[in-house]
Amino acid sequence: MHNRLRVLRAERGWSQAELGERIGVSRQAVNAIETEKHDPSLLLAFKLALAFGHPIEAIFEPNLKTENLK
Repeated sequence: MHNRLRVLRAERGWSQAELGERIGVSRQAVNAIETEKHDPSLLLAFKLALAFGHPIEAIFEPNLKTENLK
C-alpha cells in the first residue's frame, strides 16, 4: 500500500516522534508505515486521517497491481 505520510508530515513540520505522539504510536511505528514495511490497522488509518484532516483515501492508496483483490 502506498501512502503520503512523509509528505503530509513534512508539510506540517512534524517529526516522526511528534506524529507518533499525536496518534498514540511509537516513532518506529510511524517509520514502518511511512516506508511501507507495515500497513496500519483500520483504527490507526482513521487516527492518521484525523491528524492530517484528510480522508483515508487521500493518504493511502492500495497497490492494485501487487495486492490480491477477490
